[in-house]
Amino acid sequence: MHPMMAEILGPDILIILAIVAVLFGGSQLPKLARSMGSASHEFRKGMEEGHKDES
Repeated sequence: MHPMMAEILGPDILIILAIVAVLFGGSQLPKLARSMGSASHEFRKGMEEGHKDES
């Protein structure tokens, strides 16, 4: 892992998550988490397909 990424993943991530919770509210968090998970899955799928096309 990149050293700068390790610095970001410390207590800063907790602050960011708290801000997101306040902005979106408790009822919207599961919906937001599902959409983020889906986007992450699609991104990984696209990256894998891109690597297959390069070969």
